[in-house]
Amino acid sequence: MSAPQGGPAAGRRPRRLRTATVLASCLVLLAAAVVFAVRALGQEPTVTLLANWTGTDEQNFRQAVIEPFQRKYHIHVDYQGSSAESQVLGADVEAGTPPDVVVLTGPGELADYAGQGQLKPLDGLVPAAGFGASWSAPLNGHVYWFPLKADLKSIVWYPAGTSERQRTEAARRPGQWCVGMGSGATSGWPGTDWIEDILLQKYGPAVYQRWARGELSWRSRQVRSAWTTWGKLVGAGGDGALVRRALKTPYQDAAKPVTARPRGCTLEHQASFIRSQESAWKRVDGRYEPSARLIPGATATGAWEVSGDLVALLHDTPHAQTLIRYLASAGAQRAWSAKESGFSADPQAQPAPADAGPAWHRSLARTLLDERAVHCFDASDAMPPSVRDAFAEATIEYLADPRRLDTLLASLDTLGHAPNLTWLPSVCDHTP
Repeated sequence: MSAPQGGPAAGRRPRRLRTATVLASCLVLLAAAVVFAVRALGQEPTVTLLANWTGTDEQNFRQAVIEPFQRKYHIHVDYQGSSAESQVLGADVEAGTPPDVVVLTGPGELADYAGQGQLKPLDGLVPAAGFGASWSAPLNGHVYWFPLKADLKSIVWYPAGTSERQRTEAARRPGQWCVGMGSGATSGWPGTDWIEDILLQKYGPAVYQRWARGELSWRSRQVRSAWTTWGKLVGAGGDGALVRRALKTPYQDAAKPVTARPRGCTLEHQASFIRSQESAWKRVDGRYEPSARLIPGATATGAWEVSGDLVALLHDTPHAQTLIRYLASAGAQRAWSAKESGFSADPQAQPAPADAGPAWHRSLARTLLDERAVHCFDASDAMPPSVRDAFAEATIEYLADPRRLDTLLASLDTLGHAPNLTWLPSVCDHTP
């Protein structure tokens, strides 16, 4: 009897042992998987990055800059692209969840954040001699931003084959200027570009810099003249259909009439980035010339308005620092420039001649780096955000009704003297 009782009992023990062994093996494998996952996550920390590039520009940025960085450093970049990045950043900062790194077009806006203690100094992270003063102006003894992408603004686009005589004649006719003031929450900035450039070309970098630093009245003779010159060029307050078209047209569509038959407009005062976008200037092989040749009364020589997408640091973590160093490196800057989505302001970051792109792209790059020229940053972008936004709105109002100019300028003067505004000490790399 004992044998039968013992037999089955003895037979069950191996099955229990096998089950326990299998379970233990599974637990070991699960633990190993957890350890591997933790290690993998440790090797792939995340850095958040907010910028304004979407569409083709975002695709180029990801392929040329972000993906090589992720492969090299095993740091994941959580990229958010938004055409309303200022509003997105403001909301994130207010909520206490700002990105680690941000790319903004306005040094004035960045200076405001630096004054709030939101930005971290980049001293030691960015090459001291990599960028000129107009691109990376020190503030309170520290560098808080540098350009990843640079563009030239003192230029006028026209279709290939348009002679100098034809361009000169077109410049005298308001209907021949392609104007689009629309840009969502930032509508009006194409008008600020016009007025800034006219002031620079007519009165030179010294006057321009005084105005951009908040030291020259909006009602001064020079600034008022820049407004009225622009108004005459584009027909402010004149032909109702012409003004309505300018006010309703998005800036990226301003040149669409160039492709019409007969041609609806011939010239566009616009930054170098417009030639890289899906604009009409690709379809008509757009060429450019210095705006000074077409601005009445221009006297400045070798003075250029420029703009840039500026990188700043909000969270001073080792991984964010790694991204900052990478974005400031000649290799990353060169890769971005080679995509023709923009240019680098770093002389060491220029593509090899064989990779430098078409002739117009090479010519613009040379102008941006010309040490003999004066490069002055976009004045409205350098102004405090409240002044910048009011300036953009005022250009729309002036275009619709130029009789309001004195009221608009007085209002901008009052706003510019408000307390607690941060004005940059310099916007030009040098003045003659």
